[in-house]
Amino acid sequence: MTKINKGRFSADVGADGTVLFLIGMRINCVWQIWKWLPVFVAMPRMLIELQRDRSLGLVGKPRTLVSGRVILVWQYWESFEKLEQYARATDNEHLPAWRRFNRRVRANGTVGIYHETILLSDQNVETVYANMPIFGLAGVTGAVPAGSRGQSASLRLGTRQHDEPPVAPY
Repeated sequence: MTKINKGRFSADVGADGTVLFLIGMRINCVWQIWKWLPVFVAMPRMLIELQRDRSLGLVGKPRTLVSGRVILVWQYWESFEKLEQYARATDNEHLPAWRRFNRRVRANGTVGIYHETILLSDQNVETVYANMPIFGLAGVTGAVPAGSRGQSASLRLGTRQHDEPPVAPY
């Protein structure tokens, strides 16, 4: 059974530049499987490579979400520099897959790809986990009691100097 941390905790992001990287695909023409299947199978190979060699920069365990035709892989990276280095490396899985995508299907509309890169720090990230196991960003950066960063989201983000939380902290 997973250990539940009783009470309220917050991720200890710090100022080190942890990166949240969201990447995925949208299947636009379901019936043209031969067009989108190579894009679909490229991601697991990259994730296996990244999990086998943690020096590449992926931290924690990636999460995959599927919603209809959209697939999203949620990843944390130790820095943007490591993410970019991986994306450009000719001897890793990503760049050859990206080049194949661009040769085969980039402009035909059968499959879409996307990514969003978000730099995280304590100054721009607010998290709270109440009676949860270590989860999400806290699973990567560590957790601290939520009160150490402020009892409300406003205090944790620094948008207010003093704030009375609407619900008593525990």
